[in-house]
Amino acid sequence: MASWLLEHSREAINMTIAEVATATEVSEPTVIRCCRSLGLAGFRELRAELISLSHRADSYVHQDVSPEDSARIAARKVMESCVSAFMEASHQIGSLPLDGAVTAMANARQLIFCGLGASGYVARDAQHKFFRLGIPCSTALDAQTMLQCAAIASADDVFVAISHTGGWPEMLTALSHARDRGAKVVAISYPNSPLAQLASHPLACYAREDTSHVTPMSSRLVHLALLDGLQVALALHLGTRAADNLKASKDILNLPGRLELVSSSKKETDL
Repeated sequence: MASWLLEHSREAINMTIAEVATATEVSEPTVIRCCRSLGLAGFRELRAELISLSHRADSYVHQDVSPEDSARIAARKVMESCVSAFMEASHQIGSLPLDGAVTAMANARQLIFCGLGASGYVARDAQHKFFRLGIPCSTALDAQTMLQCAAIASADDVFVAISHTGGWPEMLTALSHARDRGAKVVAISYPNSPLAQLASHPLACYAREDTSHVTPMSSRLVHLALLDGLQVALALHLGTRAADNLKASKDILNLPGRLELVSSSKKETDL
């Protein structure tokens, strides 16, 4: 069946699951099982992947852009791709186990944000926002750090792992160790990816982007937005505790004489 889909990908885009089953001489449940074996939630996601493949440009610049595009058209296509990714992710929010993830994070001793490559920048951004809620936060942006954090993890720790494909072996190994030690894993990844299946709280969101072909763009923005939403939801869950910490973190930056103090400190350092 998989080989048939590769040969008839454009045709399959406009077919129903029953029509695909008839064309491949299998049952509809077999079609669904095939989709899941490919790491997809079902036939709907299979069609989305086939559409993505049909739109792929012969370029490593961006999947929706062609070499003939002007600067204005290329920029518009990138923006439209991002808007489309946000809309798709917004429709998926209702099915995500956000309440469980928020509860786990609220009770955590510490939050460890994990990401490799481009996702490392997303993890760093999240750490920069979540620590203001008053929960100790750190990042693990390479395999060695992830493994060492996992080796000393406890049941009070929550690992927040970010990966579009969710298939990095190093990350999966580290988080498996963390789970064995009782730690919780919140995963922001592709639906049914190895990372999503490993997580105790999988926040699986689909963003149409082939990161094996282009540098993460719209998927990275979706992950940033989802983490922003998670941070706000966690702040609401924590209530006064979070509000007081957020206010304190802002107030300290507006203290009278702060700029003079910083300037004086810089002069001493220069000396």
